[in-house]
Amino acid sequence: MPKFVIERELPGAGQLSAQDLQAISQKSCGVLGEMGPQIQWLQSYVTDDKIYCIYIAPDEATVREHASRGGFPANSVARVRSVIDPTTSE
Repeated sequence: MPKFVIERELPGAGQLSAQDLQAISQKSCGVLGEMGPQIQWLQSYVTDDKIYCIYIAPDEATVREHASRGGFPANSVARVRSVIDPTTSE
């Protein structure tokens, strides 16, 4: 199943408290539970003003539906075509 990187513009994201991040995570997981197993959240990276999320889903529309249902921004959704890491150089 395809993997996607979602860029969520959220000014001040890096200043969110642990409780805020927990609430966001709980909301996301609740929506995922309603949508069923075809979409999965792998992890997210919080920066100063954005959150980058990694999801597995059948298509971009499913990722955007999750964002819409959860009230999350999805400013950019990009399908991952390849994954590389230091071992790729070997």
